[in-house]
Amino acid sequence: MMRFARHLEVILKLSEFRNEPLTDFGKEPNRKAMEEAIKTIRGEVGRQYPLVIGGERITGLKSSSTINPARKVETLGSFQKATKELVNRAVEVAATTFESWKRQPVEVRAGVLLKAAALLRQRKHEFSAVMILEVGKTWAEADADTAEAIDFLEFYAREAYRYAGEQPIVKIDSETNDLVYIPLGVGAVIPPWNFPLAIMAGMTSAALVTGNTVVLKPSSDAPWIAYRFVELLEEAGMPGGVVNFVSGSGGEVGDTLIQHPRIRFIAFTGSREVGLHINEEAAKTPKGQLWIKRVIAEMGGKDAIIVDRETNLEDAASAIVASAFGFQGQKCSACSRAIIDQAVYDEVVELIASKTRALRMGAPHEAASQFGPVVNESAFKTIKSYIEKGKKEGGRLVTGGEAHGEEGFFIEPTVIADVDPRGTIAQEEIFGPVLAVMKARDFDDALRIANDTEFGLTGAVFTDNPEKLARAEEEFFVGNLYLNRKCTGALVGVHPFGGFNMSGTDSKAGGHDYLLLFLQAKAISRKIKAEPRTVAEAAAF
Repeated sequence: MMRFARHLEVILKLSEFRNEPLTDFGKEPNRKAMEEAIKTIRGEVGRQYPLVIGGERITGLKSSSTINPARKVETLGSFQKATKELVNRAVEVAATTFESWKRQPVEVRAGVLLKAAALLRQRKHEFSAVMILEVGKTWAEADADTAEAIDFLEFYAREAYRYAGEQPIVKIDSETNDLVYIPLGVGAVIPPWNFPLAIMAGMTSAALVTGNTVVLKPSSDAPWIAYRFVELLEEAGMPGGVVNFVSGSGGEVGDTLIQHPRIRFIAFTGSREVGLHINEEAAKTPKGQLWIKRVIAEMGGKDAIIVDRETNLEDAASAIVASAFGFQGQKCSACSRAIIDQAVYDEVVELIASKTRALRMGAPHEAASQFGPVVNESAFKTIKSYIEKGKKEGGRLVTGGEAHGEEGFFIEPTVIADVDPRGTIAQEEIFGPVLAVMKARDFDDALRIANDTEFGLTGAVFTDNPEKLARAEEEFFVGNLYLNRKCTGALVGVHPFGGFNMSGTDSKAGGHDYLLLFLQAKAISRKIKAEPRTVAEAAAF
């Protein structure tokens, strides 16, 4: 009970969680600070980066390079390609470190997150600058990513105190009972490239603050930002071996990790195909494995915005364009389907087209750019093929559709109207700047089309009719439903994030139950010896 009281005292001293504010780059000091940060980060281009296992830096291996997707001739850095032997070593080091890290009080574990958040806040523009160069985020998108990473650190630190505190259980007279949450063990964290700081930091910090240790396998498209984050954690006081940084291919590093019998859980964000592969491999129980591996997966979406005839069409069109083309449509929450009531279809299509044409495409390191490149050559080719497929299947190209691959991987924001709801670009996740627009007979038909997908991540409805909004709340089957606003931009603590069906395990990142996924519950009961009530009873006792 004294331990619980101490935790409560610390919680009361912590300020109430508040989301990190976004930077206003319209203000000259902020603009100059970002320009200076980009200049600073450019000075680091071309370096070689090591593996980090137990705090030890390991180099001298085969390596792969990351490039600037806006300027594909520019090599940003060289990263080691871990061997299976080194992956196994990282798991063993993490397992050894777990025995001491799990015994650290929550004050120490949460303290690392809070210190890391403070350091990240001081250097936020430099971290954003890395993402601008490494994955092609515009200033605003990179700044939002960094702010979300700070939010995860701050939010999960506070949540850790709550789970370390006294839990509500029914009291009885004959026993004292406690429910405590204990960590799972060694986890594999496999983050995506599209939110390479926020999601990576969120999964990693959730694991370590709950007492687990981690082998972090960064995305091959975004290892630089992950390495910088590991350095940040070390500076914040994280001991060696708690988070081990192991770069390399999915086949060599990823599969070795997820198949290892000492891996207790896997936190993954990425494609449906890879997520299902991880889930299948994790379900196997190799010799020496003592548990059923836990999989925490977020696997993408085919998100829709419904536009009813009873709504503000300007607002709806603006929300569709922002949701479809923010970070070049490379978000699992992006609007890739616009489902529009036939009564307002033509007007909304034209509004969407005009707003899309107004987007300023350019190199993301330039402040004026609103729309940058896609992440790599593979994505560039795949997205182009989807555009052609959409046209061949009867879609009407309204705007965009051109690819500009001479200098970088640029594809114009593309709107294809009159799409068959069962067509390829209406059903498959493109993960790029392609919006499929479909006509619905009425609101009933729009809901039917919206739900006619194997995914269930985000969705939005624009209508001024309260009865239709109520129906959407009941019938639109997604994990994050937005009414009369865009379907992207979830805030930590405000919009717990995660979806249904093939969108993943509904993990609800940034929500109050997320840390439970990295914990297991243990009930402890102590029998109370009854006090003797008479002299005779005392003698007999």
